[in-house]
Amino acid sequence: QVQLVESGGGLVQAGGSLRLSCAASGLGNSAMGWFRQAPGKEREFIFVAAISGIGTITYYADSVKGRFTISRDYAKNTVYLQMDSLKSEDTAVYYCARAAPSCSAYGCFEAALRAGSWGQGTQVTVSS
Repeated sequence: QVQLVESGGGLVQAGGSLRLSCAASGLGNSAMGWFRQAPGKEREFIFVAAISGIGTITYYADSVKGRFTISRDYAKNTVYLQMDSLKSEDTAVYYCARAAPSCSAYGCFEAALRAGSWGQGTQVTVSS
């Protein structure tokens, strides 16, 4: 059974950077992604970014495009989310997810990851 453990969250000032990590057991070539849940938005998990099993395809939410970068290290079975130019609206609990999408389109990725295995989450707080 795959276990996902997120780390790297914390408190940062607006304009700052954080790098989230998601360590996985048995990662293989699964697609990986990040979702977030903003304060007061229970049951509302917003897609942030995704990366394909071989790392050649990435998807980003419009709200983070150009500021966030998703990457993966196969040797370490770890996926990263580099977050730069952080804004107060990025404050959320960030969750990593793993899945095997049935196609390479964005819709397939998001749906598969949303229904896939998730970690426990890591809190990111951006102060303005």
